[in-house]
Formats: sequence, structure tokens, C-alpha cells
Amino acid sequence: MNPDFIKYQAQTSPYPLGMEVSHAIGSYIYDTSDKKYLDFVAGVSACTLGHQHPRVNQAIKDQLDKYSHVMVYGEYSQSPAVEYCKLMASLLPESLNKTYLVNSGTEAIEGALKLAKRTTGRSQLISCHNAYHGNTMGSMSVMGFEERKQAFRPLLPDVDFVTFNNEEDLQKITTRTAAILLETIQGGAGFIQPENNYLQKVRERCDEVGAMMIVDEIQPGFGRTGKLFGFQNYDVVPDIVVMGKGMGGGMPVGAFTASAEKMDLLTENPKLGHITTFGGHPVIASACLATLQELTETNLMQETLNKEKLFRSLLVHPLIKEVRGKGLMLAAMTESAEITNQVILNCQDKGLILFWLLFEGCAIRITPPLTISDEEIKEGCAIILNVMDEILKKEQVV
Repeated sequence: MNPDFIKYQAQTSPYPLGMEVSHAIGSYIYDTSDKKYLDFVAGVSACTLGHQHPRVNQAIKDQLDKYSHVMVYGEYSQSPAVEYCKLMASLLPESLNKTYLVNSGTEAIEGALKLAKRTTGRSQLISCHNAYHGNTMGSMSVMGFEERKQAFRPLLPDVDFVTFNNEEDLQKITTRTAAILLETIQGGAGFIQPENNYLQKVRERCDEVGAMMIVDEIQPGFGRTGKLFGFQNYDVVPDIVVMGKGMGGGMPVGAFTASAEKMDLLTENPKLGHITTFGGHPVIASACLATLQELTETNLMQETLNKEKLFRSLLVHPLIKEVRGKGLMLAAMTESAEITNQVILNCQDKGLILFWLLFEGCAIRITPPLTISDEEIKEGCAIILNVMDEILKKEQVV
């Protein structure tokens, strides 16, 4: 591990993986000793089209030759951002027709929470236990995991929590509630899908009391579940959609989308209701546009469901209790965090990148690029099974 990495760059944990990256292309990352690693994580669901996708790279280069940052967000008409927002509106339900471009998923959550309060005039926010929506102060306030929040309190007041898929808890949504915010598939909690029309029941309760429904598509979005957005699998239309991660094909970006009527409330009373210097950056927007065009002009989204079937057919082992998730947002569940840690670390030694989930210690994250081939899936799963065989043999010896 490069000692300067630890000495000069702020870290997120005491134990970073520390791989020194040389280059990456397609489904592979190479370290500085030229060892290649098959990437089953895609930058934690961010590299939708893999590494150095030609269409995304070309869009970035073409825009760099025209102009980069020229003005704070929302003042000048810059074609990459305009074209992107127009295309997004054409792909979403009619009521979701205006998009605010920002720099990250957590900033998009902040904007969505502000918009909900501005629209309803209410203060209460509701989120889910074990939810993760980002790490800035507002986003952290709606994180459903107290251990990660306690050191930073006080956070936003008037926040309550429900249990995902618990219908009785929906009575907590009342005429005091500005919005309920929930992931369409819970990520950090272990890739938990909605059951028994849960999202539809959330929608119905919100309509009853005049609260807004915000869906966090930062992980499930951009084709990972077989649809452009996860909520499109469940026959429900939210008031606000929050996006990020896979949106930019590996570039840093986020956005939130709502109706023009709601979004326009951020322009006055007060003016500059939300503001960002670099949101809608033309180079980033070009990467986003190329990514979205590639997803919608190919069969990549539909193919994720076939690739899911392949993963499920291959990931059969005594150490795997179940495989959760949908499409290429999968988590292989083991019996213990210790086994999961061994699998992830040993697979990296053998040239396969896996990763953890935030709150569920038994989960092995499998979120490869949507461009991954069947042959690469088989290659990676063979490594996982080989590592698990080795762990099982050691346990049996003991």
C-alpha cells in the first residue's frame, strides 16, 4: 500500500483495501503491478457501463473541446444539461418532468427534502430503519442507523422512522408529514425488496394525508433492476425521484426530478431555494447523456434480468444462505460477517473485486457493470465458489 495514501489522504475507515490502481477498462481494474481484477462492484454501482466505455469517454472529450464550467447552475443554457433533462422527462411518468442537476446523491437527497418541505409547508420527515441516503447532515438525519449518527447529533429535528415492508407503520404518515423517503430496494440493509405491494400502499397513504413520496433511486436506478428506475417495477409513481451513482457512468453527479409545478417553487419565495455552483457541469452532463442514451438504445437493461438468473444458477454453495436483490443489484448472504469478510478479502487476492454492504455484515455485494459478459460472470462466480470451498475445508478441519 502506498504510504502517502494513508499519510496525506483522509480515510473513511482504519482498514482501506489500499489497492494502487494503474488503469481500468471494461470489467477489469489493474493495479500498479499489472495484476488484473474482475470488477463485481462497479465503483459501488456507479460504473454502469464499466470502465472507459467508448461512448462515455468520447462524449467527455468532445465536450472538453467546446467548454467546461462557465457559470453557476441555472443561469446559462448549456446543451448537454438541457438535452439530458429533456430525455429524462421523456422516459419518466408525465408528472416527473423537471430535473435539478447536482453533484452527488447526498446533495440530491438534500434538495428533495427541501422541496418536500417547501411544497407542503410541513416539517416532519419519515424514513426507514436501516435506510441509507447519504452522509451530509440532512441525509444523515434520515439515515436509519443510530450507530453512524450519534457522534454528529444534533441533526434535523422532527424525523421519524418506519420499518420497510411494515404496513402498520404507515399510519405514522399523517397530515404533519412533509414526505416519506424510502429506497425502492433497501441497499445498506441488505438489498431488501418491497413486498405485498408495499410501495403502492405507501403511495395510497401519502395521497390520503397530502404527504409527498420520495424514492431514492441512487443505487437501483439506471437499469440495474431491469428498468430505468426501480420504482417502475412496482407500478407506482412517486412525487420526487432522487438519482445518482450510475447516472454518470462513473462521473460524480446526482439529481432530483419532480413536476415542474413543484420544482418551480425553488425559484422564488425565496429565490435561490436550492443552488449549486457545479451542478449540471457540461462535461459531467455529457457523460450522463451518453450513459442514458446507451442504456435506452441497447438491450442492456433487459439483459440484467438474464444475468441475474445466471448469477443465481451459479451461486449455489453451502456457505450461501440466499441471494437477495434484483437484476444486477445482488447480495449473497452468508451465515456470519466473519465468513463474508474472508470471502471478500480472499477473492481480491485471487483477482475478483467484491465489497460489503453498509449495515448488513453477512452480505457480499455483487453489483457489476451492466456491460459484464456471461463469460465474466462465470469467471467471477468460479472464484467465489473456489474461495468458499477453501473456507469450508478449513472449518471442517477445525
